[in-house]
Amino acid sequence: MSNSSYIRSAATTPPRLLTTALGLALAAAAPHAFAETAAAETAAADAGSAVSADAVTAPDVADGRRGRDTTSLDAVDVTGVAVKEASSPKYTAPLRDTPQTIEVVPQEVMAQQNLLSLRDVLSTLPGITFGAGEGGGGFGDSINLRGFAASNDIQVDGVRDSAQYSRSDTFNLEQIEVVNGASSVYSGAGSVGGTINLVSKAAREGDFTNLGAAVGTDSYARVTLDSNQMIGDSVAVRVNLMGHRNDVPGRDVEEMKRWGFAPSIAFGLGSDTTFTLSYLHQRDDNTPQYGVPYFFAGNRGFTLPGDFDPSTYYGYRNVDTQEIEIDSFTAVLNHTFSDSLSLRNFTRAQEVNQFLIVDPPQGTFCLANNRTPTGASCEVTTTPVTGQPPVTIVVPINTYMPSGPRGNVRDTTNRLLINQTDLTANFNTGAVEHTLVGGFSLMHESYALDGSSEFRNPDGSNPYLAPNHLPFTDPYRPDTLYTGPRNRTLTSKVDGELDNAAVYAFDTLKFSEQWQANVGMRYEHNEGSSTTYNVANGAVTSAAPPAKNSDDMFSYRAGLVFKPVEAGSIYFAYGNSKTPSKASVNGSCTQNASPTAGTNNCNVDPESAINYELGTKWELLDQRLSLTASIFRNERENYRVSDPNNIGENPSGEQVLDGKARVDGVILGASGTITKNWAVYANYTYLDSEVLQGVSDKAAAAGADYTRGDDLVSVPKHSFNAWTTLDVGQWQFGYGVNYQGEFYLNQHSETNRNGPLAKSDDYWTHRAMAAWNVNRDLRLQLNINNLFDKEYYTRIRTSANGWATPGEGRQVTVQANYAF
Repeated sequence: MSNSSYIRSAATTPPRLLTTALGLALAAAAPHAFAETAAAETAAADAGSAVSADAVTAPDVADGRRGRDTTSLDAVDVTGVAVKEASSPKYTAPLRDTPQTIEVVPQEVMAQQNLLSLRDVLSTLPGITFGAGEGGGGFGDSINLRGFAASNDIQVDGVRDSAQYSRSDTFNLEQIEVVNGASSVYSGAGSVGGTINLVSKAAREGDFTNLGAAVGTDSYARVTLDSNQMIGDSVAVRVNLMGHRNDVPGRDVEEMKRWGFAPSIAFGLGSDTTFTLSYLHQRDDNTPQYGVPYFFAGNRGFTLPGDFDPSTYYGYRNVDTQEIEIDSFTAVLNHTFSDSLSLRNFTRAQEVNQFLIVDPPQGTFCLANNRTPTGASCEVTTTPVTGQPPVTIVVPINTYMPSGPRGNVRDTTNRLLINQTDLTANFNTGAVEHTLVGGFSLMHESYALDGSSEFRNPDGSNPYLAPNHLPFTDPYRPDTLYTGPRNRTLTSKVDGELDNAAVYAFDTLKFSEQWQANVGMRYEHNEGSSTTYNVANGAVTSAAPPAKNSDDMFSYRAGLVFKPVEAGSIYFAYGNSKTPSKASVNGSCTQNASPTAGTNNCNVDPESAINYELGTKWELLDQRLSLTASIFRNERENYRVSDPNNIGENPSGEQVLDGKARVDGVILGASGTITKNWAVYANYTYLDSEVLQGVSDKAAAAGADYTRGDDLVSVPKHSFNAWTTLDVGQWQFGYGVNYQGEFYLNQHSETNRNGPLAKSDDYWTHRAMAAWNVNRDLRLQLNINNLFDKEYYTRIRTSANGWATPGEGRQVTVQANYAF
């Protein structure tokens, strides 16, 4: 059975255990009950606060039952005590005293807003935008953080999760942490804008069972089970189950289906030595969302003019698919030698398979005026075969001629094996108190990509090669049913490997009650290769020499913290990041290209970036309310740029590290409870980005740096989010608003040296929630997402003839949460 057939079959046939558990959940008529965050076990319940920079909430266990989980139900019992610690042992100080902006979104807040995917959660945080899901990495979560790409900087439980896929569900997550600023010292190669860490659920002390079921508009249906049970005094077993399906609100065709199973067992709870084994299995069967055609000319981005419906689907509904299969095994050993010395060992083996067939809305759209939306001619000139004369195709008016990656197939496998060991020690050197963490990590990753074309003749030839073309269709009401030939034919094959070995140390030095320093350093060896195979007539004929890259890198971060009072801190921090040419196993450095192209980079030194941050954090109202503010500068000191005219200086055609870019910003945050029954979570981000130099020094001296002074693309100057809840008796009401400012879609070029640059439109979206705590065990909750059914666009492809994804339309869901 092929990989894609296996995933498709598995995605539609859940095992008996899952079917039984989901049946029990439905029979109980009790929807989604979320467990509390692990980090919140030491704090009081605060169902209204998502936490930015440090505050997380925790359960009330005062009812006398061991470990009774009531976080998702006791919205009226609010004491609002903030937690102190991050999930990673590398953070050696309370978050309030950590000199870095860290935003934390716990599971109960995801539940309040009904945020189900990583993209859903991050869309409620300011300063984050999403790419169009294309390019060498493939379709999946394409994230920009603080102005720089962060798709390779996603972590799960503090270790890298580099596969490019859609992280579609939060059912097995305690919380999501966004660490802002250059962070190579914590997470390794890359991390210019920051890292995104997903914290998994695991077995722990206590007995609780949460059942959930939900229904809603757009064929929304969801069932979950989260059960943790003690076996004796020191062993616990936890099982998380999820089944979900929905049509994408506001879209004609796209739908999402998935199910997941995540058991874990913990031994030695309450003792000096604990050992936890966890497994995650999730399978998705989705429709890939490429959205609608999107253009820009002049100073605005826009869709098709006239009678355009943003719900229109431009792919082929009987062809397009995104099938994902995740298997992840994790083992964590913790041992406490004494009150001042402990050891932690973390091991993970993971495989992620993603099978895609996509038909992005790319091609030529000829309107009634016999012009394309950007004013170009409706004639398309192509070269059918190298060496033959070009062929001109005239597209009729009111016609869409699809082209580009139609019927493109990507079958990828990412494998990961990592071991990380941390030793934590608390000691004094004279009058200075130390909290020191030292450790090392070893990681091996592999990547395999089989690229194919779905639309081929039985002999593997392309039926649409010029002078032929894909079928013409109406640009406003395209035909979404494909009836042409389908003979999947291999067209490309790539294998990759990446090894990373690192040693690191972090220390918090407390000099007095008012002064302390936070320092960290990391040394790593990063080595990888990619092999591209030559394919002809659907078969591999030979392999090109592997493209190899090997670098040794040193990263660091240091911060000074002044505490005028115990509840407040003022800090200044400085750190760097290092990004090698082979920063991800999914990508490849380039070698053996034509020297005149100036694109070879396998032997180029790592790129460097630095981060300055000045900020303050305060816990007010008996530590119920957290206020944060910071100003920062993220600067890419040097990044790779092409130098196509450097043959005399550099015959190899290597790129040069002459590029420079900068993002200055401000982040303001407030989270926690203002009164016993009123909670708020709000953040504002201002980003001022600029290209300082976009070409080689030689090209800049020749006056060919056309991007100098431009904003970076996909970086909004202003963005804001707020979520607030109010408890009234047994009721809880929530309201949220998100603002995404406009951002640039392109930069100046040789053909547009001084002309206007295009921007996206800004937009506001709103969401609302009302919940009734029927009793201590049962909670009913109504959510409305995109309350005013705002039309907006995200994941915009930064190309003059690209595509964008319409934001999800209004959706109403009703869920019941039952815990016992």
